[in-house]
Amino acid sequence: MKACSFVPAATRMIYDMGLEEHLSGVTFECVSDRPKIVHSILEGNHYTSAEIDRVVSEYAAADKSPYYVDMELLQSIQPDVAFTQHVCDVCQIGTSYVERALGSLTRFPTVIPLVPRNLEDILDNALSVAEALGQADTGRAYVAGLKERIARVIDVLRSHGAPLRRVMVMEWMNPVYNCGHWIPYQISIAGGVDMLSNPSGYSVVTSWEKVVQYNPEVLVIAPCGFDVARAAQEVSQMTQSGWNDLQAVIHDRVYVADADMFTQPSASTVIDGVEVLASLFHPDIFELPESLRHKVSSLANLLPTSIGTSR
Repeated sequence: MKACSFVPAATRMIYDMGLEEHLSGVTFECVSDRPKIVHSILEGNHYTSAEIDRVVSEYAAADKSPYYVDMELLQSIQPDVAFTQHVCDVCQIGTSYVERALGSLTRFPTVIPLVPRNLEDILDNALSVAEALGQADTGRAYVAGLKERIARVIDVLRSHGAPLRRVMVMEWMNPVYNCGHWIPYQISIAGGVDMLSNPSGYSVVTSWEKVVQYNPEVLVIAPCGFDVARAAQEVSQMTQSGWNDLQAVIHDRVYVADADMFTQPSASTVIDGVEVLASLFHPDIFELPESLRHKVSSLANLLPTSIGTSR
């Protein structure tokens, strides 16, 4: 069976489950040696957060996608199954655009759209991926292991009577976006509450005044598609009026994290995100896993000379 993954989350889960022998094509965002069948106009360009927001907004307004398919490569693969996503046409290529490309093939493949709204949906998506590749038992074992990791976090929080932390996870910096979909569920499992979030719904532009009024104890900045190094290039813009008054800033509890633990809905990465958040919300009872330490950094360590300076 030949599969093409048009979404990094599906690619990651396929590798996690050891099913990569079926994978014949992936997107430019995927960490894989497989041929890249999807590219983006943003690929390889060093746009700022504001510029990226402007470009994708313009494409969305024109009902166009900033992503495109290598049709010659897709024709040569002739996949049996295609994994797509139907959550955000800005973050990755959407199902409707993929189906247009697949329509030109001599044989239309089975299309498996992943449509996660919450954490349970992501785990169900993993089962769907495995089942589509004829490996349902592998999928069940994979998900069972991830549920055990979730249970361990919850059990530790309960055994210590850990209080909920007032937190914010930020999906974009310029403009500021709150977090949505499954991220609020990650936060909840990790022992926090984000009252600016939108559980099971889209993230939206959130005024800086609301952030200041909310005054989070812990602030996690994880811009969609960015890793720590990329986010650090622009994170100084967060030091605007009212910055120094935030509890998170006063107590050095502002962090920059790789977005793939949050905005990429692959089952293992979002559970990584839960464990990282637990260590940031409750460092007295959770230790940051060594394997994930490179994926998060204190803002004070990234900007030691400017962190305390407001505009």
